Amino acid sequence: MQSKLYFLWTNHPQKDMNKPTDTLQREASNRPLILISNDDGYESKGIRALVDFVKPLGDIIVCAPEGPRSGFSCAFSAVDPLTLRRRDNMGDDVEVWSCSGTPVDCVKLAFNQFCLDKRMPDLIIGGINHGDNSTVNNHYSGTMGVAMEGCMKYIPSIAFSSCHYQPDADFEPLRPYVQEIVGRVLAEGLPKGICLNVNFPARQEFEGVRICRMTYGRWVNEVEKRPHPRGYNYYWVVGTYHNDEPDARDSDQWALNHGFVAITPTNMDVTAYEYMEHLREWDL
Repeated sequence: MQSKLYFLWTNHPQKDMNKPTDTLQREASNRPLILISNDDGYESKGIRALVDFVKPLGDIIVCAPEGPRSGFSCAFSAVDPLTLRRRDNMGDDVEVWSCSGTPVDCVKLAFNQFCLDKRMPDLIIGGINHGDNSTVNNHYSGTMGVAMEGCMKYIPSIAFSSCHYQPDADFEPLRPYVQEIVGRVLAEGLPKGICLNVNFPARQEFEGVRICRMTYGRWVNEVEKRPHPRGYNYYWVVGTYHNDEPDARDSDQWALNHGFVAITPTNMDVTAYEYMEHLREWDL
């Protein structure tokens, strides 16, 4: 695959050098502009499926990591310089860039290099992730990091994930749901500070859609210790998920376990308002 390497130093971006070749076409379009990223890398089947699903709904810019970045959440590169490469793996009508950094880096760079002072995205989407991002996985997910970064920029944002972990997972059953959700958000927007976390169960047909809250659960046995041949120990971060409320029918895990698409509206503001008055009573 032919590609061209660009260096974007975090303290000295070279904007003219990195101007996309189809900027003028993008500026002239009346269609919504959709910025897409993920945490599985720009070559993953999930992001290619997502682009195919939403192409009829708007113009697309893809800026995604060079490789897997699962678990990066809202992390960004504060020390290392970043690079961008123009890619051509999704057809001539889709502008695709890969970034050496995190999913949030991808959104920041795309926003600054390709959108700012030109044309702002109408929607930011993360996904489709190969793996479940419901319950507490929400807080670890780079896919959700994409949506949260968009949310912090006051742009409607959605994260799509599938409980199919396989690299060659069949995402076609997701198409009508993704298109309907994206279409509704483009038409109606989302409130300030709220993004959508959408998870699909690992099946070919779904029972319907449930609007859910996040399940209380936790990861246990998270570290596996092993001896290294050179005489020291090393560790794998692994773990098993434990659902602490398996019978809670209003939760995202219950929905997924029973074949429903789970949509969880997620707040950027994490303030525990209900506890504020109690803290005031401490009279600190």
